[in-house]
Amino acid sequence: MVANLVCELCGGACRPFHSDRRREYWRCETCLLVQVPPAWHLPPSAERAIYDLHENQLEDPGYQRFLSRMAEPLAERVPTGAEGLDFGCGPAPALAAMLGRKGLKVSLYDLYYHPDANVFARCWDFITATEVVEHLARPGQELERLWKCLRPGGWLGIMTKRVIDTDAFSRWHYKNDMTHISFFSDATFTWLANHWNAELHSAGADVVLLRKPLSREPDAIP
Repeated sequence: MVANLVCELCGGACRPFHSDRRREYWRCETCLLVQVPPAWHLPPSAERAIYDLHENQLEDPGYQRFLSRMAEPLAERVPTGAEGLDFGCGPAPALAAMLGRKGLKVSLYDLYYHPDANVFARCWDFITATEVVEHLARPGQELERLWKCLRPGGWLGIMTKRVIDTDAFSRWHYKNDMTHISFFSDATFTWLANHWNAELHSAGADVVLLRKPLSREPDAIP
């Protein structure tokens, strides 16, 4: 049992939420992020080995239908020619290709497959993080970095399955992936939008879009 845990999104205090035979899950009392304590995080080599087993193909129709849940609502909100970043694109950046066919320009970043940190030295009209945030050990730090790279009025699109309640979580297959260590809920995204003074748009059961305000930015996440 972990003695105490500080939320890696907002810095709030966390309390035990659930445990199973493999690991513990704690929930923040402030933003309601559910996270796995560091003792159960995989080392980078083991994490990469699991990612290498993924069989997502660039032109796979099923994978494209899945990604369309992000591509369609985002393309409706950004103008043709807008420049964006696909954060955590993986080895087969199908979303970037799909957005490119809609007239958008997309650059790539992935810790393991496209590790070009120069993308964080400029600003973007939109940023996507599709099935990424659940893998982040320090989601506050990473999301703050992305938010700072977003132009005023720009869009941050996040796709991830959401926590509903304790009972649903106990039966949830999503938590069984050992690379999944940060779990967001509707309340977590509401907290994030309020913190950033951002417009929050739900585009389905697992997609949210946050629009950066044109006014002065709030203080950074701790």
